[in-house]
Amino acid sequence: MTQEQWTAVDRYITEVLVPGDAALEAALEASAAAGLPPINVTPNQGKLLMLLALIQGARSILEIGTLGGYSTIWLARALPAGGRLITLEADPKHAEVARANIARAGLADVVELRQGRALDTLPQLAAERRGPFDLIFIDADKPSNPDYVVWALALSRRGSLIVIDNVVREGAVADAGSDDPSVRGVRRMNELLAAEPRVSATAIQTVGSKGYDGFALALVTADR
Repeated sequence: MTQEQWTAVDRYITEVLVPGDAALEAALEASAAAGLPPINVTPNQGKLLMLLALIQGARSILEIGTLGGYSTIWLARALPAGGRLITLEADPKHAEVARANIARAGLADVVELRQGRALDTLPQLAAERRGPFDLIFIDADKPSNPDYVVWALALSRRGSLIVIDNVVREGAVADAGSDDPSVRGVRRMNELLAAEPRVSATAIQTVGSKGYDGFALALVTADR
């Protein structure tokens, strides 16, 4: 198995099951033109997020890490009338591009983008009693993953679903001696989830056009 084959399969899946979409494609183009890093989820992963939100029956979604708003659009499209999505982005340039992409997709009235460090804006959400959220998607700086999960739990209720991206790190997550801050952050997050009696969690390895990685799912099974 090679990267070329993984990419070809991703392309095939996208062509067959994820039809072209003008707003999503424009979001990717605008992000690339603005020089944002090409680390957004792939189209088939974006649709997976949308399907998870639909399965969850989510009416309120929190996203930690907006980038250019590509995954935001996928998630927001799963919301029913009256549903809301709050997305948090630290980088002002990324936030500016994302706001334009979200507006172009016709979702400006559904999505609230808060610019600032998530570890600053998450306490604000809690103070405003903006939770609990039905689904929380974490896709930001990996060293902070343990802190993000703690806040996600604080903003959850029994039945909430937490999804965390990029948790395999090309297999490096299995290296207990790694000094990579991202790997260490993911490992601490896994240990936190394993010790938390309120959740049932697992992680899945994936391969695709973005290489070898994976995501974690944590279902909140009890109230605080």
